[in-house]
Amino acid sequence: MIPLHMGALHPAEQVATIALAFGPFVVLGIVIMIRRRAELEEERQEAARVAPGNDEARPSDGEPGLD
Repeated sequence: MIPLHMGALHPAEQVATIALAFGPFVVLGIVIMIRRRAELEEERQEAARVAPGNDEARPSDGEPGLD
């Protein structure tokens, strides 16, 4: 799994090398997963707030932007 050009490494060195190589990508993946969940939850809340039959979802009778 580890390229031969690295030579023989102590097991602790192997773990550190792998963690440094792949750790940032794992952290990035976790951050993306958490943000997507948060954004989906915000969209669900927005959809529930502006659901059909809700008074806030109806346009005003006047000009757009003037309430």
